[in-house]
Amino acid sequence: MSTENGAREENSGRSLFETKAAEGGSVAAAYKVFAFTVLVSIVLIWLYRLTYIPGVGEPGRWVWIGMFVSELLFGFYWIITQSVRWNVVQRIPFKDRLSLRYEDKLPDVDIFICTADHVVEPPIMVIDTVLSAMSYNYPPEKLSIYLSDDGGSEFTFYALLEVSDFAKYWLPFCKKFKLEPRAPAVYFKRNILDSHDLVLAQESSKVKKLYEDMKSRIETVVEKGGIPKEIKEKHKGFSEWNSLIARNDHQSIVQILIDRRNPNSVDIDGHQLPTLVYLSREKRPQRPHHFKAGSMNALIRVSSKISNAPIILNLDCDMYSNDSDAIRDSLCFFMDEKQGHRTSYVQYPQRYHNITEHDIYSSVARVVHQIELAGIDGNGGALYCGTGCFHRRASLCGMKFSEDNRSELKSVKHEIEGRPIEELEEASKQVANCSYEDGTQWGKEMGLVYGCPVEDIVTGLTIQCRGWRPIYHNPSRYAFLGIAATTLDQSLVQNKRWSEGMFQIFLSKYCPFIYGHGKIKLGAQMGYCVYLLWAPISLGTLCYAVAPSLCLLHGIRIFPEVSSLWFLPFAYVFVAKYAFGLAEALSCGDTLKAWWNSQRIWLFRRTTAYFLAFIDTVIRQLGFSQTTFVLTPKVVDDDVMKRHENEILEFGSSSIMFTIIATIALLNLFSFLLGIRRVVLATESSRAFQQFIPPIILSGLLIMINIPVYQALFFRTDKGRMPSSVLWKSVLIVSLASLMPIY
Repeated sequence: MSTENGAREENSGRSLFETKAAEGGSVAAAYKVFAFTVLVSIVLIWLYRLTYIPGVGEPGRWVWIGMFVSELLFGFYWIITQSVRWNVVQRIPFKDRLSLRYEDKLPDVDIFICTADHVVEPPIMVIDTVLSAMSYNYPPEKLSIYLSDDGGSEFTFYALLEVSDFAKYWLPFCKKFKLEPRAPAVYFKRNILDSHDLVLAQESSKVKKLYEDMKSRIETVVEKGGIPKEIKEKHKGFSEWNSLIARNDHQSIVQILIDRRNPNSVDIDGHQLPTLVYLSREKRPQRPHHFKAGSMNALIRVSSKISNAPIILNLDCDMYSNDSDAIRDSLCFFMDEKQGHRTSYVQYPQRYHNITEHDIYSSVARVVHQIELAGIDGNGGALYCGTGCFHRRASLCGMKFSEDNRSELKSVKHEIEGRPIEELEEASKQVANCSYEDGTQWGKEMGLVYGCPVEDIVTGLTIQCRGWRPIYHNPSRYAFLGIAATTLDQSLVQNKRWSEGMFQIFLSKYCPFIYGHGKIKLGAQMGYCVYLLWAPISLGTLCYAVAPSLCLLHGIRIFPEVSSLWFLPFAYVFVAKYAFGLAEALSCGDTLKAWWNSQRIWLFRRTTAYFLAFIDTVIRQLGFSQTTFVLTPKVVDDDVMKRHENEILEFGSSSIMFTIIATIALLNLFSFLLGIRRVVLATESSRAFQQFIPPIILSGLLIMINIPVYQALFFRTDKGRMPSSVLWKSVLIVSLASLMPIY
């Protein structure tokens, strides 16, 4: 006892977390010199464009102006991106100090898991996330897990009912052997039974059989398209579903499947189980539902009636917990005596478990997660990314930060204790009804903000502007792992939704330079805009991918001659950008091939997803369309998965995005071949020869990037190839573009 007390006294004054610079002083100083030289080169490029602009009526005048506008966009955007590289920080929590100091005072934690469609997001995937959340290395009597089912599916409810039984075996199994990860499907797939540990092997075999049996029952019910009568008779919750219920037209459904107040809610070892709740908020065709933001706000209100924990973790249904100590790590940021009272949320990076060796769709985004987001955190503006985020309930519910009125991490349970389950469920249904938010501040000053496809980003901004300090934590062991896109179409559609939503924020009252003025640091405002400006920066990329090729076809000069001093800033920025990008990617753990894949996907996103997002946002601002939300499918067939594992790009549809990609690839191929011909014929004229070199280099680079596109257009025979319709449309567009004069 004396040793324990001594340890407590020794750690009593030590911080629960540490913040340190991610790079040394010499590296930071060298980068500042490098950035200054790039800035000087950018200014020289602008000066060149202004000095040598063609006169009225001269060939290529408007192309020249377009290139100048593109270079202005690139330059200002590059300046904005520097804000996330000046002060990259790393957060290090000390959960051992937390345990010594606060083990008996740990706060309750509510975990929100959101799903919206049992077809796109299969119940068996959802329950793996639920089980991983239930089995945290945390007192179970302090945990409550809420599943929000916006699809209102009785199949999802049935799956959760199965979880309430299987958890009695899974939780003690995890804790007994300290398993990682604690999502059953992932654990059993990754871990081959170890013959040297006979006890683990035997118990693994038993629990795995229970899991496979449960999985089989759930999949059988889903395949049959209905819940058998004998199953419905076992639980009162099924009475909520009748012939009048539709996905977008039903009453609020709240069912407490495990009540931690009940002494019988224990596992096979007699230990308490966490609370488990199913929610499907009311939906009516004539009422707005606000997508995930509406679901999250309903969860906040429902949980306040049942557990009311001061800390909330929200997860997507495919984002299972990969570290059983993640809650304790996060609490270090909330419970630190000197700084914790100001922490609003702790955001973890989004990581994925189905990434190929060289990350063919650039889903990992290591530079973004290890440098950019950590750099925004260094400026006091960590982004809320929508999943894998621990929130202080008070800050999420609209409370402003005040040194004089600190938010305590205590659950308010006096209204909950002693009330029967039926009363809690009925009270919860009332706050999950469509009409509850009428005339309130929900969706404005309380909860997640409505009216934007990326409600998480704008919500994080509003929380910071109320005086709170968010934290970005990127641990060596990934805290959460989800499912990344396995087709190019999925990836581009997802990025279109993100970029469209973020550009809408920039054009709204929530623009960081306006809404955040005087409330958050300038560096944080700029950091937000690195992502909010994805859509408009696509215009510059599209111009650079198309204009030089067209000018090469028509023999119009838009770059300085190679022998000119004006060529040096162009060459320096080009080489410096790629050299620095490569060095940055390799330092973050990317392979050389992964970096090259990221250059390809970067081009695809900017010329398709971001460009279409820009157009749709402008149309929406003019009042001609409304915000929609598209779910990304989490299930693909075996052929697609095999090509994904072999790192073969998946096209396979006649999407307008693929038409744009194919058109740009073919245009650059034709212009490159014609450019080579021009160079051969211009050998007698040194000046003519030199003026063709820059666009030829640019087209050659784009050809190298687009090699998989040419393969999909001309050589592949599998179902993932480019459809013939895309090829013919692209050839027609390129032919018309080649024949059009450039004024």
